[in-house]
Amino acid sequence: MAHDGQDVAMANPIILTDLLSLTGAAVSPAEAVLEKARARMRDLVTVNGRVSGGAVEAHQFAAHGLAWLATYVESLRQMQNWANRLTEMGKFGEVEQLIQQIAFGEYLSQLRGGIQMNQGEMVRLHDLDLTDSDIALLDTPEIQTLCRAGNTQAARTRLVELMQERSAELTVGHSGLDDELEMIREQFRRFSVDKVEPHAHEWHLKDELIPMEIIEELAEMGVFGLTIPEEYGGFGLSKASMCVVSEELSRGYIGVGSLGTRSEIAAELIIAGGTEEQKQKWLPRLASAETLPTAVFTEPNTGSDLGSLRTRAVKDENGDWKITGNKTWITHAARTHVMTLLARTIPDTTDHRGLSMFLAEKTPGTDEAPFPTEGMTGGEIEVLGYRGMKEYELAFDNFHVKGENLLGGEEGKGFKQLMETFESARIQTAARAIGVAQSALDVGMRYAIDRKQFGKSLIAFPRVSGKLAMMAVEIMVARQLTYFSAWEKDNGNRCDLEAGMAKLLGARVAWSAADNGLQIHGGNGFALEYGISRILCDARILNIFEGAAEIQAQVIARRLLG
Repeated sequence: MAHDGQDVAMANPIILTDLLSLTGAAVSPAEAVLEKARARMRDLVTVNGRVSGGAVEAHQFAAHGLAWLATYVESLRQMQNWANRLTEMGKFGEVEQLIQQIAFGEYLSQLRGGIQMNQGEMVRLHDLDLTDSDIALLDTPEIQTLCRAGNTQAARTRLVELMQERSAELTVGHSGLDDELEMIREQFRRFSVDKVEPHAHEWHLKDELIPMEIIEELAEMGVFGLTIPEEYGGFGLSKASMCVVSEELSRGYIGVGSLGTRSEIAAELIIAGGTEEQKQKWLPRLASAETLPTAVFTEPNTGSDLGSLRTRAVKDENGDWKITGNKTWITHAARTHVMTLLARTIPDTTDHRGLSMFLAEKTPGTDEAPFPTEGMTGGEIEVLGYRGMKEYELAFDNFHVKGENLLGGEEGKGFKQLMETFESARIQTAARAIGVAQSALDVGMRYAIDRKQFGKSLIAFPRVSGKLAMMAVEIMVARQLTYFSAWEKDNGNRCDLEAGMAKLLGARVAWSAADNGLQIHGGNGFALEYGISRILCDARILNIFEGAAEIQAQVIARRLLG
């Protein structure tokens, strides 16, 4: 008679038979549950035939739970698409199969038992007003098999064994992207390894600005003009290429991976809302990094409530503008040349309809005089992480902006113009999150191999290897969701929902990976000398900027219910 362990091993082979049939059959029931939940939530929050903002807020936990449910279902859908593509390419090997079955096993188990919105909040399907019979849609033989035998210790251990054998590969598992994009990845991975990783921790510990030489090299490599159309001096590449570049640079250091974010936002604003003259003037300068921009939107008392901004702009007799007010959390403010600045130009308004966007020129500062331009002052905000560009609060007192620098030449369009950048900004932030998570996996795995305890490497212990396996799996899930949102954007489709989901999940995955990476380091992870302490601090911001997780879930829920 076999031992219990042998019975389990025989019943649960490491890679499940007919895996893609199992995972393919699991998607439709998950989609059906999502549709049930959406219908139930819509009934809860509909007042007089319309979705009520007050009702959504009253049922906020459930509404945000719906956003997470939808994110999980889309993740499963995109993982299945990834597996099918790789199968057609002949690249769905053992690593990819293990990632697929662990991902489905874990995410389906969370659908049935509780989705982790964060460490302290779990949403369960009953919270979404679903009945037992609704939830029973998930009780298919395929889902039961995946939940029971998908994410096993044997599968996780085998995945980590393969990760060690293939440590030279850029990603754990094939990304599913084409060879051209993978060549771009390799180029920027080499740059990160050679020019960024050796210095990132020192920049962080000394709270230093990323050296201008790095910015100049990135400019030569085309980072700042990556997605700007060729007729305006850019490369005209896809958002998918932006994802790969952001991912690999952030893997070296999130500060470096974020240098292009401000140029991406400024270029998107000008492409979508600028006049032809503004495009001809500013886009080539942004693409070459001759002009470095910064985004000046947030105010001390508004946070995500941009519609209530109080900074005001008054037109003078020459048709120019004078701006007065306070801004905060302005990244890379000191040494930039132009601010995309949101201000209220229509004085009697109290919402977003009175806001206008400006391309406000300034003189780059120095360490001694960070803000030399007349009419503006500023001070640094000391922060835990994300330090390479520094954060500032700014004050404007009759700050002068040329009349020609009103974006689009029309008042009252600023909020709409800004909204048009959210898709790209959130896709890029999701890519940065993947890079940070990958960095945590890199250093966590190296430490687990090198560190010996009780006569063997830490990686030999299942609780350690299991953490590394789940990092790799969730990184791939977040990666496929992000690439899908980029593909939608590249194909001209509205993708605020998909981009929001990618950002929501990516930020959680980055924080989880950094936290687990530090746990693997034990007490050493808590020491400032170890890079994982920086990665943890850097990962924490991802759930806050470009839409806090709660705001992100709210936006997703409103789209799903609208």
